[in-house]
Amino acid sequence: MAELTLPRPAGLRPVHVGLALAVLGAVLFALVLARQPALEGQDATSLEQLLLWHSLLPRAATALLAGAALGLSGALLQRVLRNPIADPSTLGIAAGAQLALTLALAFAPALLAASREGTAFAGGILAVALVLAMSWRRGFEPVTVVVAGMTLSLMAGAMSAALILARGDYVFSLFIWGAGALHQQNWQPALLIGTRLALGAGAALLLLRPLELMILDDAAARSLGMAVQGMRLVLIALAVWLAASVVSQVGVIGFVGLAAPAFARLAGARRPGALLLAAPLIGALMLWITDSLVQLTASGGGDLIPTGAAVGLLGGPLLLWLLPRLPASAPQPPMATGHARRLRRPGRALALLAAGAVVIGALALLAGRDLDGWALATGPLLAELAVFRIPRIVAAAAAGGLLGAAGAIMQRLTGNPLAGPEVLGVSAGAGVGLALALTLSPAPSAALLLAASAGGALGALALVLLMAAWTGFAAERLLLAGIALGCTGFALLSAVFAAGGPGSFRLLAWMSGSTDRVGTHEAWMLAACALVLLLPVAGLGRWLEILPLGAGVSAALGVPVGASQLALTLLAALMTGVAAFFVGPLSLVGLIGPHLARLTGFASGRAFVYASALIGAGVLLLADWLARTLAFPYQLPTGLLAALVGGPYLIWLLQRGGRRHG
Repeated sequence: MAELTLPRPAGLRPVHVGLALAVLGAVLFALVLARQPALEGQDATSLEQLLLWHSLLPRAATALLAGAALGLSGALLQRVLRNPIADPSTLGIAAGAQLALTLALAFAPALLAASREGTAFAGGILAVALVLAMSWRRGFEPVTVVVAGMTLSLMAGAMSAALILARGDYVFSLFIWGAGALHQQNWQPALLIGTRLALGAGAALLLLRPLELMILDDAAARSLGMAVQGMRLVLIALAVWLAASVVSQVGVIGFVGLAAPAFARLAGARRPGALLLAAPLIGALMLWITDSLVQLTASGGGDLIPTGAAVGLLGGPLLLWLLPRLPASAPQPPMATGHARRLRRPGRALALLAAGAVVIGALALLAGRDLDGWALATGPLLAELAVFRIPRIVAAAAAGGLLGAAGAIMQRLTGNPLAGPEVLGVSAGAGVGLALALTLSPAPSAALLLAASAGGALGALALVLLMAAWTGFAAERLLLAGIALGCTGFALLSAVFAAGGPGSFRLLAWMSGSTDRVGTHEAWMLAACALVLLLPVAGLGRWLEILPLGAGVSAALGVPVGASQLALTLLAALMTGVAAFFVGPLSLVGLIGPHLARLTGFASGRAFVYASALIGAGVLLLADWLARTLAFPYQLPTGLLAALVGGPYLIWLLQRGGRRHG
């Protein structure tokens, strides 16, 4: 689909934005330099001179070059994947690098002693290689690539969290690296990133013509003489190489790859040439400004917050403020990640899915392990165990259903395959509330933790709805608003993790997802909420069918566009917030459910949402049972098992149809 030619906001050009950011960055860095004794002349000691020339200045150079590389990488990925919320994390680079470092630190510390950067780079490249291998049979089509990348990222992230919880303080320091600390001891990282940035920028400029054609669908681009599959692979590889270089040297720095191209488009950059110049410039200045602010607020013990976390903390609110000024993009192409099949009798298929969920629930109730091995509980033993097992089963089914339905509604509302419960930012808000309670109270009660989590989720929900109404419910703006809010929330959580302490482990356990702390009262409350929130979907079938056709068509067919978008956004956000409130942010369930439903053949809106809910319930039921039994008597994170259960199956289904031609 051809890109829309949109008017540039009056008086705003990329050069104006670049100059304003450059002046701000220069002023802040001058303030950082003014605090250094090494600039005061003869009184400076050799140590202070050393810190200036081998730490402070390399740090500034690294911030500029890393931000530029991430901005260029994000611009390339958003163009080639035709998705405004694609960024380097989409393909699993950061998650793969962090998992490699976690595994090395836990089981092979000698690898880190030899080369920490090499280990991280290898993990990131291996993750991307797996994503591309999984997408090869389907011609590297954008939807398949991003879904495979997101699934692999969530799987790797769940495995890293599980290892950190299992190994304790020994590997918890990885969160500081994972939050993107820019401390430097020499010029080597800046030189390495700068060299690769120069080569990557040169290659990108040589590929401007293919980038112009990438906005078209595959058939149109192929008719103009472009080898679509090969060129997509080349451009993805180039973006990955740039991002992996940054991750291996300074750790995970999120948000820049997403926000820099968005800010560039806001400043008026539309054509690929302008975007490839503006996005790296804005990314470089964003990271430089943020790092200068981090240094200016640092205490004698070091930075208060790692730069990678701070960039989300500062950039998220800025993106929220600027979103109403961001022109809407062209409509997204249809999400076609599997066969073009359509179930003739969706009611029968829904009944089969419900029966499957009931069977899994019965298995979770009856089967388990004890000190003598596997056993089926019957009679008096079943009555004793039911008190503990039934609340977990009810909570897992209800939470999985809510997350699956929320993901389906978001994907239906926005037409974006990356849309899921987590993009609303509600889960991050619940985490911030929980972190606040753990930080302010040395021994918070369960009631206080629940109240804090609920307060954070409700606050995030209010902000999302306010931003959605303010921006007219445009799909891209709604997604970016949710992601910006989520980045801000998770930046705060990264700061809590970097600070360490007992509360950090408790927070990480919540983020990994768990039903083992849900009591009988909470389980039935969650089930009642799920029933109340899922029932209205039966009456929203017409909206769910027509809204994906676009606002103009929907209005012409008599759908109240604004009211329907508000209602669906509110419904999805409430589903997400309720599930996260009780069992934590199990994001992968909300991504897996809708894609498995679509691949199975559920096409109509109402059946699609209910199928996603049933699949989500089944996946989480199975994951919770495995988490309870596989490592008995120990409890594994439910999020890890959900990733390992649903992720591989989704990836397998994505490849079943073989190569598709546009």
